[in-house]
Amino acid sequence: MKFFSGFSLTNEEYLFENFIKRSDYTVCGFSYGAIKAFDFVKRELKDGRRVDALQLFSPAFFQTRDDKFKRLQMLAHSKKRLEYMRQFIDSCFHPYNQKIVEFKKSSQEELFELLNYEWILEELQELVDKGVKLEVYLGGEDKIIDVAGAREFFLKVATVTYIKKANHFLQTN
Repeated sequence: MKFFSGFSLTNEEYLFENFIKRSDYTVCGFSYGAIKAFDFVKRELKDGRRVDALQLFSPAFFQTRDDKFKRLQMLAHSKKRLEYMRQFIDSCFHPYNQKIVEFKKSSQEELFELLNYEWILEELQELVDKGVKLEVYLGGEDKIIDVAGAREFFLKVATVTYIKKANHFLQTN
C-alpha cells in the first residue's frame, strides 16, 4: 500500500486507518495527495504494474471554483504562509478538535497545482476499465473542497462514500 499526503502534510495516514485497505496493490491519497496518487497509478499501469484499488480521501476538487478564489488563496499563501497554514489546518479539522499532524514546507507551485488541477472523467474511466477499483471518500462537513461538486463528478466513475458529519480529514468527532 502506498499513501500520498495532503498539501504541506506528512504522516497523516493514521487519520484514515478506518478506511485504508492494506494491500501491496492499493494506492491512497489524501486531498492534494489524491492528485499525486492518481498520477502515480497512471504511471504504474503504463509501466505494466498491478494496481487493484485507488482510494481518494477528500480529493482536492477546486475545478468548480472561480479564478478570483484561486488568486486570493495564492496571494494569502505568498504573503503570510504560516498564518495561511494555521487557518488551512483549522478549516480541515472544523468542526472537530484538531489531531496531531506533521508539516512539511509548502510551496507556491504545489498550491497552484492543487487549486488548478482538473480531474478528467475519461482518464479516471481508463483506470476503471483497466480493473482499478476507484473509491472516493468525502466528508459532508468539509470546509476545504467543493464536496457537492466532487460527489456529483466522481459518482460517474467511482464508488463514493459520503460521510455526512465528517470534516476534510473524514473525522466525525
